[in-house]
Amino acid sequence: MSSSGSTPLSFCNSSSLLLKRRWGRPFASRLGLARSGRGRPPSGRVEKRCAAAKRSWERTEEELRLQRGIADLYDESSVIWEDIWGDHMHHGFYDPDQPASIADHRFAQIRMIEEALRFAGISEDPNKRPQSIVDVGCGIGGSSRYLAKKFGARCQGITLSPVQSQRALALAVAEGLADRVSFQVADALEQPFADGQFDLVWSMESGEHMPNKRKFVSELARVAGPGATIIIVTWCHRDLSPSEESLQPGEKELLTKICDAYYLPAWCSTADYVHLLESLSLQDIRVADWSQYVAPFWPAVIRSALTWKGLTSLMQSGWKTIKGALAMPLMVEGYKKGLIKFAVITCRKAG
Repeated sequence: MSSSGSTPLSFCNSSSLLLKRRWGRPFASRLGLARSGRGRPPSGRVEKRCAAAKRSWERTEEELRLQRGIADLYDESSVIWEDIWGDHMHHGFYDPDQPASIADHRFAQIRMIEEALRFAGISEDPNKRPQSIVDVGCGIGGSSRYLAKKFGARCQGITLSPVQSQRALALAVAEGLADRVSFQVADALEQPFADGQFDLVWSMESGEHMPNKRKFVSELARVAGPGATIIIVTWCHRDLSPSEESLQPGEKELLTKICDAYYLPAWCSTADYVHLLESLSLQDIRVADWSQYVAPFWPAVIRSALTWKGLTSLMQSGWKTIKGALAMPLMVEGYKKGLIKFAVITCRKAG
């Protein structure tokens, strides 16, 4: 299977994801936003641009099904994740080959943010630091609030999940950030923002959910202002060697099982991302494989699922959650085999 972009992107089917449970009122009444792929209707020139984009890029039925599944999944799962792991819904950054205690994991998630900023060369100088940030695939707003506080910036987060958006806003209010941080339900492939609006475009582990990688990267570039930095931290498969046309059959089989559990569409390699960024004339492209620095993460998630608290939450939440939990060792296997790569990719828009 390949993406609709011009660069070859790998494959995968889609099905469910990790940790499922209702949060508050019944989620079925909220599916209007999730299923439409948008949050608040854009207006003015943004509305015209989004309409034009829709005409030029129509979703397939599989992509629509995937989008609904992602929204439903995060509507149902975010409360459990926050309860066990906190408000940062991404990998942590660890010292290689060092044992990690339970207390280390939340610190490691903050460290992941800091390491990504350092790798991208984001300045903390008050005259150079970012002032307008978009968090694409914001979860419950952990990165958004952290970045807003760190830089004194305004940050807008988007997610497909109405529950995540509501919870992110509630946490922002509780932390006194409601005047600088906002959240809405919106589609990363049709973002409700004007061209060139942000000086930092942040995507922490959302790219793996995007069915059209070319459209995803194009939207990141579109909303970036002149000279803005784009940071993409995402799951990739290994780069192909010059003699390979595709992954090996056993590798495809493993990724298909992961996709079936976690609502993932086509995987791509870091090299595929670089090709896409180059095609958009983005500058100062830098990439790194941080797989060794995230190695303790999935074993830690598995251990947390096997605690009494984790097990009772899983049993209450249903088959999709259990299926996702059973698939977690597949992620560990993928990393150990060198098939799955934890990639950080940064670039700058000319200006």
